[in-house]
Amino acid sequence: MRELPAEARLHVYARSLSARTGTGIHMAALYAAFALIAAIVFGTLSVHPF
Repeated sequence: MRELPAEARLHVYARSLSARTGTGIHMAALYAAFALIAAIVFGTLSVHPF
């Protein structure tokens, strides 16, 4: 098996790092959306307008 040059290894590492970062950002946005929905639902349940 051929050894990868240093530049290719850095490129592969950077791509995997950016993929993990993008996944983390998507997961954080998903959790934030669920938290916002839960806050709105529980906030409206505690208000008795009638």
